[in-house]
Order: sequence, then structure tokens, then C-alpha cells
Amino acid sequence: MRVYLGSDHAGFELKAHLLDELRAQGHQVIDCGATTYQPDDDYPGFCIDVGTRVVADTGTLGVVIGGSGNGEAISANKVDGVRAALAWNEDTARLGREHNDANVVAIGARMHPVDIATALVTLFVATPFSTGDRHRRRIAQIADYERARAVPGSAGRSG
Repeated sequence: MRVYLGSDHAGFELKAHLLDELRAQGHQVIDCGATTYQPDDDYPGFCIDVGTRVVADTGTLGVVIGGSGNGEAISANKVDGVRAALAWNEDTARLGREHNDANVVAIGARMHPVDIATALVTLFVATPFSTGDRHRRRIAQIADYERARAVPGSAGRSG
């Protein structure tokens, strides 16, 4: 599996660790930066780069890393075709792939010890999409919105 990784200063050390770990697992890993530690760098560019590459390279995954993972997920999700999931435990890492066919995972380097963060990324990368009808339908609604900017049919219903 080809996996694109990007981080700012807050995720720089974890990214370096994950590059080695994912390569040791047999993945082709592409470092999208930061390539040097810069304490004042900003995460959006790295995350958008990861997202753009994942969308252009079908069948690949991405990992974006920052302090909390929140801004990284938000940034990556600005790229049409990205479904970035913020993983903070095993269930969110696994379900992001299984139910949402997430193609990018966001990790907060300041939120987890290295071993836990590594386990979350490893689980995300190893988990396949379930391909269940309800999951496919929901992902199609998201893709339709990205394409036409029309809100899916169930929006606005009271209940």
C-alpha cells in the first residue's frame, strides 16, 4: 500500500517514526513534509498536499499529523474526494475505514504516546472498507455533494 504522510512541527517526530514503522510493515511511504523541523510552520499546506496526492493516486491512503489532529483533519477534508477521519482510539481508527472508507487519518501527536499513535495508524491502514450498502450509499451522497453542491435528500427533514 502506498501511504502519504504529512505533518507540521507538532507531528514532526511522530511522522519520522511512522515513516520507518510503515516501511518496516512493507508499505511504500511518501513523506509530504515537513522535511525539517520548523517550530513556526503551519499544517494546512502539508495536509492539503497529502489529500491531493491521495485523491490523485487511487487506492492509496494518507496520514496527517499535528498537535491535536483536528486542524489537520479539517485541512485535508477541504480537498474534494478526501474523507479524513480523526482517530483517537481503536474504534475511531477502524470505523473510519470500515464504515466511511476514510482515505486519510488524522492523528494528534500531543494526544497519544508514540506506541498508541502507531497502533492507531497501523489499524487504520490495515482495515478494509466494509462495502456494505448503507455505507456505500452514504459515501455516494458525500461525493454527490462535492460534485454538485446539492444537499442530500434527507437534509432538512424534521423528526
